[in-house]
Amino acid sequence: MKKIGYILILTVFFSSCTDNFEEINTDPNRTSAAVFNPNYLLSQSQFEYGNTGYSQLLFQSMWTQVLASTFSYYGNGDKYVPSGSFVAYQGRVHEETYRAASLSYEMMNLVKDKPEMSNLYNVGTIMKVLCMARITDCYGDVPYSEALKAKEGITLPKYDTQSSIYPGMLTELDAAITALSTSKVKPSADLMYGGDIVKWKKFGYSLMLRLAMRLSKVDAAAAKTWAEKAFAGGVFASIDDNAKVLTDNATNGNNTSGALRVPDDYREVRWSKTFIDYLKATADPRLGAIAEVAQAGYANNTNQALAGDNTESIQIGLPNGYDLSGGNTDIAKHPQYPGASGTGADVARVGKYSRPRTSVFIDRSGVNFVMTYAETELLLAEAKVKGWNVGATSAADHYKNGVKAAAASLAQFNSTAGSDAAIAKAVAAMDAYLVKNPLNVSSTDASIKQINEQIWVATGITFNFIENWTNWRRSGYPALTPVVYPNGFSNGTIPRRIPYKSSEPSYNPENYKTAVAAINGGDTFTARVWWDK
Repeated sequence: MKKIGYILILTVFFSSCTDNFEEINTDPNRTSAAVFNPNYLLSQSQFEYGNTGYSQLLFQSMWTQVLASTFSYYGNGDKYVPSGSFVAYQGRVHEETYRAASLSYEMMNLVKDKPEMSNLYNVGTIMKVLCMARITDCYGDVPYSEALKAKEGITLPKYDTQSSIYPGMLTELDAAITALSTSKVKPSADLMYGGDIVKWKKFGYSLMLRLAMRLSKVDAAAAKTWAEKAFAGGVFASIDDNAKVLTDNATNGNNTSGALRVPDDYREVRWSKTFIDYLKATADPRLGAIAEVAQAGYANNTNQALAGDNTESIQIGLPNGYDLSGGNTDIAKHPQYPGASGTGADVARVGKYSRPRTSVFIDRSGVNFVMTYAETELLLAEAKVKGWNVGATSAADHYKNGVKAAAASLAQFNSTAGSDAAIAKAVAAMDAYLVKNPLNVSSTDASIKQINEQIWVATGITFNFIENWTNWRRSGYPALTPVVYPNGFSNGTIPRRIPYKSSEPSYNPENYKTAVAAINGGDTFTARVWWDK
């Protein structure tokens, strides 16, 4: 369906059968809240937004060198070469996230004239802003003011500049948060907060802080104003505020976990050398909580019921940019190749490299993290370093809070992670770790570097890879060395942007041409979005 990005996609859920077939068969173009409960659109919007799966695994997870893979399907991310449905995945964030936004927008339309459901309307606005932020952060100038309005006759929306989208999103967000009321009816199908309006306010202000920090290099004054407003309003205060979308394998499972359980993916997707080396350099206690080495041999490497060894000293990250082809880029040619795992015919070529721990990350009923207290605290640490008025807490203490929260958040991945011994051990060791590795306050640049390296870790270990890539582009940290591999699509550089969906030139040609003409560097992976300086 080519128009899926902009036309409202209406997914209706019914909790049980009904005899009222006439009402159900109402023309969908005349859908009203009388036909079904609009709350169901909220849960579907949240699920669509959070359940990204391959859409972030094949690109962002490896562009920022958090994960790595020798499996050819991951060449898009690991080596910047077209592979694994390259063109289709180029448009996935556009397609899936506009669909999520359309669900929230339709929900807003259904309740806009119902004052008693104002909380649902305002939560829908916050969700819409969350979705639109992801889209513009990935593509740059995109339809915003005319997007989602096919029912109003706008099927070929203009592209708004990102410099105008950001003020629009922040203004919408501010109004929605302000209008939320604990005295009004709560959303009843909320996968993130169960309708808790206090938590939605915290989420809205934490999202405002994230968006404010995006502006820090292009409009420092606006960034400061919005960051201070967010803090004053009340951002996340603990990991209990973490925004995460529930999944359930019995109905709709976790797409990221599902992707990583594909046999080739499970056998060959690993933590990257860059990521593991960073953790090992400071003896980070989170290493044993997130990484394991499979038991020896090909059969054991493919056995998803067999836990690996999470001893910190044996963890090894897989270098990005290698394959199993036997040529110059074969992993065996790397000077630090540890050798294959197993003997005889039972050999796993990358079996000694660290994979994400199966018990934590590969649960089909595990959550998808949207935003965490750890991220918020680390952003506040950066704001404090910049001298902004975000309270009396020092940058060093915000930094400590963020790093500790990133470890503690691992316990929320699934129903068993909360009792996982390795996670508990890591959480208990974080205070001692931070005594040895405090925030570097020798200079502003040193502090900002370390803070954003920890955002990279925090979003990496919670598998929030799109945000991981976006904050890397915004901050420039960590300093990453691009992969060099033949026939790449980004001229030997880490991609800074995703080109528009391949159908846009034929579907919305005039507006597409206008948008591309305004991009310095064209509709390419090497061009930069407005705030990326």
